[in-house]
Amino acid sequence: NFLTYDFGYSWSLRYAMLVPLILAGGLAGMAVWRSWSRWVYVPLVLVALWAAGAVVILNLMLNRPMSLPTEGFLTSGSGRVLDVGAGSGRAAIGVLLARPNTTAVGVDIYSGYWGIDENTPERFMMNARTAGVAERATARVGDMRQLPFGDGEFDGVVSSYAIDHLRRAERGQAIAEVARVLKPGGEFLLMVVHVDWRTWVVSPMLAHHPSADLEPWRVLLKEHGFSLE
Repeated sequence: NFLTYDFGYSWSLRYAMLVPLILAGGLAGMAVWRSWSRWVYVPLVLVALWAAGAVVILNLMLNRPMSLPTEGFLTSGSGRVLDVGAGSGRAAIGVLLARPNTTAVGVDIYSGYWGIDENTPERFMMNARTAGVAERATARVGDMRQLPFGDGEFDGVVSSYAIDHLRRAERGQAIAEVARVLKPGGEFLLMVVHVDWRTWVVSPMLAHHPSADLEPWRVLLKEHGFSLE
Protein backbone atom coordinates (compact mmCIF):
# COMPACT_ATOMS: atom_id res chain seq x y z
CA ASN A 1 0.00 0.00 0.00
CA PHE A 2 1.65 3.21 -1.15
CA LEU A 3 0.02 5.10 1.74
CA THR A 4 2.05 3.15 4.31
CA TYR A 5 5.49 4.12 3.00
CA ASP A 6 7.29 7.43 3.30
CA PHE A 7 10.09 7.60 0.76
CA GLY A 8 10.26 11.34 1.23
CA TYR A 9 10.08 12.61 -2.34
CA SER A 10 9.54 16.34 -2.25
CA TRP A 11 6.13 17.99 -2.46
CA SER A 12 7.20 19.84 -5.60
CA LEU A 13 7.71 16.49 -7.33
CA ARG A 14 4.76 14.51 -6.00
CA TYR A 15 2.11 17.23 -5.92
CA ALA A 16 3.15 19.85 -8.45
CA MET A 17 0.27 18.81 -10.68
CA LEU A 18 -2.18 19.98 -8.03
CA VAL A 19 -1.53 23.50 -9.31
CA PRO A 20 -3.06 22.95 -12.78
CA LEU A 21 -5.73 20.74 -11.17
CA ILE A 22 -6.89 23.55 -8.86
CA LEU A 23 -6.63 26.27 -11.51
CA ALA A 24 -8.36 24.31 -14.27
CA GLY A 25 -10.93 22.83 -11.92
CA GLY A 26 -11.77 26.24 -10.45
CA LEU A 27 -12.09 27.85 -13.85
CA ALA A 28 -14.21 24.96 -15.12
CA GLY A 29 -16.53 25.33 -12.14
CA MET A 30 -16.84 29.06 -12.78
CA ALA A 31 -17.53 28.39 -16.48
CA VAL A 32 -20.36 26.01 -15.64
CA TRP A 33 -21.78 28.38 -12.99
CA ARG A 34 -21.69 31.33 -15.39
CA SER A 35 -23.09 29.21 -18.26
CA TRP A 36 -20.12 29.84 -20.50
CA SER A 37 -19.75 27.93 -23.75
CA ARG A 38 -18.86 24.26 -23.51
CA TRP A 39 -15.86 25.08 -25.68
CA VAL A 40 -14.53 26.91 -22.63
CA TYR A 41 -15.26 24.50 -19.80
CA VAL A 42 -14.81 21.14 -21.55
CA PRO A 43 -11.06 21.70 -22.21
CA LEU A 44 -10.68 22.93 -18.62
CA VAL A 45 -12.33 19.77 -17.29
CA LEU A 46 -10.01 17.65 -19.41
CA VAL A 47 -6.97 19.50 -18.06
CA ALA A 48 -8.21 19.01 -14.50
CA LEU A 49 -8.76 15.27 -15.08
CA TRP A 50 -5.29 14.94 -16.59
CA ALA A 51 -3.70 16.69 -13.63
CA ALA A 52 -5.65 14.60 -11.11
CA GLY A 53 -4.63 11.39 -12.86
CA ALA A 54 -0.99 12.51 -12.93
CA VAL A 55 -0.98 13.13 -9.17
CA VAL A 56 -2.41 9.67 -8.46
CA ILE A 57 -0.13 7.83 -10.89
CA LEU A 58 3.01 9.63 -9.74
CA ASN A 59 2.32 8.86 -6.09
CA LEU A 60 1.52 5.24 -6.89
CA MET A 61 4.88 5.05 -8.64
CA LEU A 62 7.10 6.94 -6.21
CA ASN A 63 5.74 6.06 -2.79
CA ARG A 64 6.09 2.31 -3.00
CA PRO A 65 9.06 -0.08 -3.38
CA MET A 66 10.45 -0.27 -6.88
CA SER A 67 9.54 -3.30 -8.97
CA LEU A 68 12.53 -4.94 -10.61
CA PRO A 69 12.61 -3.76 -14.23
CA THR A 70 13.91 -7.17 -15.29
CA GLU A 71 13.47 -10.69 -13.97
CA GLY A 72 16.99 -11.40 -15.17
CA PHE A 73 18.62 -9.80 -12.13
CA LEU A 74 19.91 -12.23 -9.50
CA THR A 75 17.83 -15.15 -10.69
CA SER A 76 19.49 -17.35 -8.06
CA GLY A 77 17.20 -15.56 -5.63
CA SER A 78 19.88 -15.24 -2.96
CA GLY A 79 23.04 -13.32 -2.20
CA ARG A 80 24.24 -10.05 -0.74
CA VAL A 81 23.17 -6.95 -2.70
CA LEU A 82 24.47 -3.39 -2.56
CA ASP A 83 22.22 -0.45 -3.48
CA VAL A 84 24.45 2.41 -4.63
CA GLY A 85 22.85 5.80 -4.07
CA ALA A 86 20.12 4.09 -2.06
CA GLY A 87 18.34 7.17 -0.75
CA SER A 88 15.20 6.21 1.14
CA GLY A 89 15.32 2.62 -0.04
CA ARG A 90 12.94 2.10 -2.97
CA ALA A 91 15.32 -0.03 -5.03
CA ALA A 92 16.89 -1.99 -2.17
CA ILE A 93 13.50 -2.83 -0.65
CA GLY A 94 12.21 -3.79 -4.09
CA VAL A 95 15.07 -6.27 -4.44
CA LEU A 96 14.46 -7.70 -0.97
CA LEU A 97 10.77 -8.21 -1.71
CA ALA A 98 11.40 -9.76 -5.13
CA ARG A 99 14.31 -11.93 -3.92
CA PRO A 100 13.33 -13.09 -0.40
CA ASN A 101 16.61 -14.94 0.23
CA THR A 102 18.79 -11.89 -0.30
CA THR A 103 20.23 -9.33 2.08
CA ALA A 104 20.80 -5.71 1.08
CA VAL A 105 23.07 -2.86 2.09
CA GLY A 106 22.03 0.64 1.06
CA VAL A 107 24.83 3.18 0.74
CA ASP A 108 24.31 6.87 0.13
CA ILE A 109 26.22 10.04 0.85
CA TYR A 110 23.12 11.27 2.74
CA SER A 111 24.25 14.84 2.26
CA GLY A 112 22.88 17.61 0.07
CA TYR A 113 19.49 17.61 -1.61
CA TRP A 114 18.60 15.07 -4.31
CA GLY A 115 14.81 15.30 -4.34
CA ILE A 116 14.22 13.49 -1.03
CA ASP A 117 13.30 15.45 2.08
CA GLU A 118 15.26 14.43 5.19
CA ASN A 119 17.21 11.81 3.28
CA THR A 120 18.76 9.71 6.07
CA PRO A 121 19.65 6.10 6.90
CA GLU A 122 16.82 6.22 9.44
CA ARG A 123 14.27 6.88 6.69
CA PHE A 124 15.72 3.97 4.70
CA MET A 125 15.32 1.64 7.69
CA MET A 126 11.83 2.94 8.50
CA ASN A 127 10.67 1.95 5.03
CA ALA A 128 12.42 -1.40 5.35
CA ARG A 129 10.47 -2.02 8.56
CA THR A 130 7.24 -1.06 6.80
CA ALA A 131 8.00 -3.64 4.11
CA GLY A 132 8.85 -6.27 6.71
CA VAL A 133 12.43 -6.70 5.48
CA ALA A 134 14.38 -4.71 8.07
CA GLU A 135 16.14 -7.81 9.41
CA ARG A 136 17.73 -8.24 5.95
CA ALA A 137 18.57 -4.57 5.36
CA THR A 138 21.32 -2.18 6.44
CA ALA A 139 21.87 1.48 5.57
CA ARG A 140 25.33 3.05 5.58
CA VAL A 141 26.77 6.46 4.83
CA GLY A 142 29.28 6.40 1.99
CA ASP A 143 30.28 7.97 -1.31
CA MET A 144 29.63 5.92 -4.46
CA ARG A 145 32.90 7.26 -5.88
CA GLN A 146 34.79 5.64 -3.01
CA LEU A 147 32.67 2.85 -1.59
CA PRO A 148 33.41 1.88 2.04
CA PHE A 149 33.61 -1.85 1.29
CA GLY A 150 36.28 -4.37 0.48
CA ASP A 151 36.86 -6.05 -2.86
CA GLY A 152 34.38 -8.71 -3.93
CA GLU A 153 31.92 -8.35 -1.05
CA PHE A 154 28.66 -8.45 -3.04
CA ASP A 155 26.83 -10.86 -5.32
CA GLY A 156 24.85 -8.06 -6.92
CA VAL A 157 24.73 -4.28 -7.13
CA VAL A 158 21.73 -2.16 -8.01
CA SER A 159 21.74 1.58 -8.65
CA SER A 160 18.57 3.45 -9.56
CA TYR A 161 18.74 7.00 -10.93
CA ALA A 162 21.81 7.88 -8.89
CA ILE A 163 25.04 7.40 -10.84
CA ASP A 164 23.61 9.44 -13.72
CA HIS A 165 23.33 12.41 -11.35
CA LEU A 166 27.11 12.54 -11.04
CA ARG A 167 29.20 14.74 -13.28
CA ARG A 168 30.26 12.89 -16.41
CA ALA A 169 33.89 12.73 -15.30
CA GLU A 170 32.84 11.01 -12.05
CA ARG A 171 30.56 8.33 -13.46
CA GLY A 172 33.50 6.15 -14.39
CA GLN A 173 34.76 6.33 -10.81
CA ALA A 174 31.45 5.05 -9.48
CA ILE A 175 31.22 2.22 -12.00
CA ALA A 176 34.83 1.22 -11.28
CA GLU A 177 33.92 1.05 -7.58
CA VAL A 178 30.91 -1.13 -8.40
CA ALA A 179 33.16 -3.49 -10.36
CA ARG A 180 35.61 -3.61 -7.45
CA VAL A 181 33.08 -4.57 -4.75
CA LEU A 182 31.36 -7.20 -6.90
CA LYS A 183 32.38 -10.83 -6.67
CA PRO A 184 33.64 -12.41 -9.91
CA GLY A 185 30.56 -13.07 -11.99
CA GLY A 186 28.48 -10.67 -9.91
CA GLU A 187 25.57 -8.80 -11.45
CA PHE A 188 25.02 -5.05 -11.82
CA LEU A 189 21.58 -3.60 -12.48
CA LEU A 190 21.97 0.05 -13.52
CA MET A 191 18.96 2.32 -14.03
CA VAL A 192 19.27 5.82 -15.49
CA VAL A 193 16.66 8.51 -16.06
CA HIS A 194 15.10 8.37 -19.51
CA VAL A 195 12.53 11.00 -20.43
CA ASP A 196 9.84 10.02 -22.94
CA TRP A 197 6.26 11.08 -23.66
CA ARG A 198 4.99 9.23 -20.57
CA THR A 199 7.20 11.39 -18.38
CA TRP A 200 5.71 14.53 -19.87
CA VAL A 201 2.18 13.19 -19.31
CA VAL A 202 2.71 12.17 -15.68
CA SER A 203 5.26 14.70 -14.45
CA PRO A 204 6.55 17.66 -16.45
CA MET A 205 8.66 18.36 -13.32
CA LEU A 206 10.71 15.25 -14.08
CA ALA A 207 10.99 16.06 -17.76
CA HIS A 208 13.78 18.59 -17.18
CA HIS A 209 16.17 15.62 -17.28
CA PRO A 210 17.66 15.04 -20.71
CA SER A 211 16.71 11.84 -22.47
CA ALA A 212 19.30 9.16 -21.83
CA ASP A 213 21.75 8.28 -24.58
CA LEU A 214 22.46 4.67 -23.66
CA GLU A 215 25.47 4.13 -25.90
CA PRO A 216 27.95 6.08 -23.70
CA TRP A 217 26.72 4.04 -20.73
CA ARG A 218 27.33 0.79 -22.62
CA VAL A 219 30.83 1.95 -23.51
CA LEU A 220 31.55 2.96 -19.91
CA LEU A 221 30.35 -0.36 -18.54
CA LYS A 222 32.43 -2.34 -21.02
CA GLU A 223 35.50 -0.24 -20.19
CA HIS A 224 35.19 -1.44 -16.58
CA GLY A 225 34.84 -5.11 -17.41
CA PHE A 226 31.07 -5.60 -17.58
CA SER A 227 29.41 -7.72 -20.22
CA LEU A 228 25.94 -6.51 -21.21
CA GLU A 229 22.72 -8.45 -21.55
